[in-house]
Amino acid sequence: MKICVIGCGRWGSLITWYLAEKKELDVTLYGRESSMAMRRFISERRNDLLTLPQSVGLSTDISCAKDADIIVISIDSQGLSALMEELAPLNLKNKIFVLCMKGIEIGTGRRLSEVVSDAADPSNKVAVWLGPGHVQEFYAGIPNCMVIDSADEDVKRLLVDSFSSDLIRFYYGEDMLGNEIGGAAKNVIGIAAGMLDGKGLSTLKGALMSRGTREVARLIAAMGGNELSAYGLCHLGDYEATVFSKFSHNRAYGEALVRGEKFPKLAEGHYTAKAIVTLAKKYGVDMPICRCVYGIIYEGLDVGEALSELFGRSIKSEFYK
Repeated sequence: MKICVIGCGRWGSLITWYLAEKKELDVTLYGRESSMAMRRFISERRNDLLTLPQSVGLSTDISCAKDADIIVISIDSQGLSALMEELAPLNLKNKIFVLCMKGIEIGTGRRLSEVVSDAADPSNKVAVWLGPGHVQEFYAGIPNCMVIDSADEDVKRLLVDSFSSDLIRFYYGEDMLGNEIGGAAKNVIGIAAGMLDGKGLSTLKGALMSRGTREVARLIAAMGGNELSAYGLCHLGDYEATVFSKFSHNRAYGEALVRGEKFPKLAEGHYTAKAIVTLAKKYGVDMPICRCVYGIIYEGLDVGEALSELFGRSIKSEFYK
């Protein structure tokens, strides 16, 4: 089984290390020649977080994907369409695409699996790899649980059975739509958590987790998925790593935003907030927390005003539909 990992950032490099070191699989990491991270891997086989095993192949030629059975993608979710266009001339067939990003395409509202399926040959299969955990913790040997899902049952089982180890316990996903929406939306909740931290209101994060999960569950159900997915590893199960962890980019971004500080790293929730609000309008779903995050990021809404808006809403039953 040959694997090509596309994306040499922190998560792509961790996946490469994990599959090569823990599972002893044949792995090649692809990164652009212009990428400083890839240049460092080629010269030192390391970044600031980890060192890659000598068994890992390194390539700046995207045609290396042609030799792989499984293509793992870990890039900025908004760049996925462009990547699929770049891969198109390779005429890839009978491959398994595994998406390790969490997001929704802004312009179209498509889930990432839909972006790949719409662009790839029908002979290819698509899966998603979601759940909690940070590079620093996995590399230090701290275990966690994750989920892999696919519309193809055989592909799902192949990946879970091949990738599981004592470091990552994988579960078989049961709701592709719900897992993708839940995984993307948790980054928006992570930004909200950071905003609370920045305002000294961390005590509200318990309520945020509870109410955030409810509104994401409503969206999943309205879109035709299983609302229980919001309570699984893709969303609620990922809250510790997103809402509380010092390693969470989305939480740190939210904190920096309300403090008026710059945050130079990728925070997927920034884009996802816009996509989620669009989906909520399309499906007629009430998502006050996500709407407030959107208002703060894109409309300049004050955090204090946003909280007043949330607390001033009409009283409802806790589990209203």
